Amino acid sequence: MRPIYLDNNATTRTDPSVVAAMLPFFSEQFGNASSAHAFGSDVAQAVRSARRSVQGLIGAAFDHEIVFTSGGTESDSAAILSALAVQEGRDEIVTSAVEHPAVLSLIEDLARRGIRSRLIPVDRCGRLDIEAYRRALGPRTAIASVMWANNETGTIFPVEFLARMARSAGALFHTDAVQAVGRVPIDLSATEIDMLSLSGHKLHGPKGIGALYVRKGTKFKPLIQGGPQERRRRAGTENVPGIVGLGKAAELAASQLEQERAAVAMLRDRMEQSILQLGHCIVLGDTKSRLPNTSNIAFEHLEGEAIIHHLNRAGIAASLGSACASGSMEPSHVLCAMHVPPQALRGAIRFSLSRETTAEEVDRVLQVLPEILSKQRALSPSWQERASDTSRPAEMSL
Repeated sequence: MRPIYLDNNATTRTDPSVVAAMLPFFSEQFGNASSAHAFGSDVAQAVRSARRSVQGLIGAAFDHEIVFTSGGTESDSAAILSALAVQEGRDEIVTSAVEHPAVLSLIEDLARRGIRSRLIPVDRCGRLDIEAYRRALGPRTAIASVMWANNETGTIFPVEFLARMARSAGALFHTDAVQAVGRVPIDLSATEIDMLSLSGHKLHGPKGIGALYVRKGTKFKPLIQGGPQERRRRAGTENVPGIVGLGKAAELAASQLEQERAAVAMLRDRMEQSILQLGHCIVLGDTKSRLPNTSNIAFEHLEGEAIIHHLNRAGIAASLGSACASGSMEPSHVLCAMHVPPQALRGAIRFSLSRETTAEEVDRVLQVLPEILSKQRALSPSWQERASDTSRPAEMSL
């Protein structure tokens, strides 16, 4: 039986048309985009075209606001470190407690160098505490960095509003939009967002390529210095095949966004509603404002690792949460920040769909999951203890 891939928040399959667009730039069109001869000028034109495609997808006002990078992690680091360098007299960072490790790990390292950060809490649905965010902004805030959408729960943050608040405090605003770009509409020209990170492999593009949006007029210090590439904002010979692939992926995402958004959400909701009927599980995150492809479901008194293992044996790929945290024995920092009850904390499974997910694949998940849960419940001491205690409520509540 054909494997079923429901881990698209970790990475997506590179679209065949993206691969086809990239191939000539490994062989026939191999020139350096900075060269003055025809080999270089043709390649430079392809880079310009890709830049315009990314510009169109995120609604940037100018194509030169797009800086190509190696991916979301580099873009996050470049944005935060630049803000600390250019905002004189400001040495604090405001961010959320549920950011991706690309942001939180950097902040932990900066703390060892004396840079203070303020982590804003979230509620049980993963929604940011707006008043705590407002209080954290101040005259020493260099940058506020809040993700557009959470990679584990899909919860969407009101980044346009948060950017206005940061601007009022004199701080720059950055958003890690790696999970949002290509999945929800984005129009940066209508916001006060100063910088935005995105990554190609989250929207059916290649790995190893991403971009950082830097609003025109925003002071910026490069993370990587050297040659004049990317208007001296990111040195190094351009990854032309990757850039072309990202441009093609952005073009495809822009042309199909609304149709795919509705179709994927419909499949996600159907799967989710059927799973909830199995009982003793709950959807994590803000179900009224989240990515259309993401469903994080916590199963009471079960181990998520065991469920993932048996799904994998059935040919179904899902995830415990962030792929960047796989292998860790610690519970997800996102779910801990949301105060998910102990009996559900280790039983959370993230299903993340894509435009390639079919109704038949969802049906297959719904076919095999009940038996997996039944067997795991029979093996779970805490489940047996719960079942024998008739004083407990029948359903879990967050």
